[in-house]
Amino acid sequence: MSYVAAENRYGKMLYRRCGVSGLKLPAISLGLWHNFGNDNSNEIKRDMCRTAFDLGITHFDLANNYGPPPGSAEIAFGDILRSDFRDHRDELIISSKAGYAMGPGPYGEWGSRKYLIASCDSSLKRMGLDYVDIFYSHRFDPETPLEETMGALDQIVRSGRALYAGISSYNSERTREAVAILRDLGTPCLIHQPAYNLFNRWVERDGLKDTLNELGIGSIAFTPLAQGMLTAKYLNGVSKNSRAYKGKSLRPEMFSKRTLQKISKLNEIAQARSQTLAQMAISWVLRNNGITSALIGASKPDQIVDCSGAVNNLVFTAEELSTIDKYADEEAINLWAPSSETAEGAVVC
Repeated sequence: MSYVAAENRYGKMLYRRCGVSGLKLPAISLGLWHNFGNDNSNEIKRDMCRTAFDLGITHFDLANNYGPPPGSAEIAFGDILRSDFRDHRDELIISSKAGYAMGPGPYGEWGSRKYLIASCDSSLKRMGLDYVDIFYSHRFDPETPLEETMGALDQIVRSGRALYAGISSYNSERTREAVAILRDLGTPCLIHQPAYNLFNRWVERDGLKDTLNELGIGSIAFTPLAQGMLTAKYLNGVSKNSRAYKGKSLRPEMFSKRTLQKISKLNEIAQARSQTLAQMAISWVLRNNGITSALIGASKPDQIVDCSGAVNNLVFTAEELSTIDKYADEEAINLWAPSSETAEGAVVC
């Protein structure tokens, strides 16, 4: 059966201006990092995208290496664009990124001009697109001059391959340097994508939110649910069927007895707010307009429905925030610490 988008989709979502740009992003965006490779059925992938769009989620975030195998998420999303969203391209914000390992040899990762531009071209081909709305440098490359990496983003935008440029997991110092280079080139930096959640608060120590506000740059926080830790899934412990045992980025050793106790306490706070734990975790990330959009992942449509409900209650009392802080001190789950050059909170990838 052909897909017909919900007519009331835009009344279900909150939209926020991305920095000082003219672009608005949904408060909830859908990332296709996990569960969009060849290890998941095409039917579930299609159902998740349809559900998201029907809820007013217009932003779909990808990267060249998303899968598994690398590239398969973009191929799958390209199929959905043609079969379901072909009449809605102008209503969508589609982003991709390059920086992590995509292929063998010295040109398959990091931040060189060769890698970024070739990767962007390959991503467009896989999705069947003429352009993406946002293209990111996925991580800071300590061995490539920042001028080269930003110069590649500038060329990607100027050539029409992307409408906007973004960076991901850069700390405040590197962000200021990158933004200044892009500004001098005439291509402003639209957005920053950092990892941020109740258990991974490096952006607060770094002052990144204040930096982005000062520079007029939007932000989209990935892993707002700490890769599923901040959901009801683990309230009764870690089952052998959970993502933590699938050999991906979430590890069983991240779930100490202390961590599970904190998750349970946070769930109690969420219930007192008439929210699920996932909804409260997302609302916390979006509080006080410090983050433009929360980038969720999902393995089935009903998780997207649950997460989208977070926009109905984004306000916290001082007492709630104080209580949350008692149980949401930082855990060792920041897999992206090397890119942001932060030593704390990192588990070996």
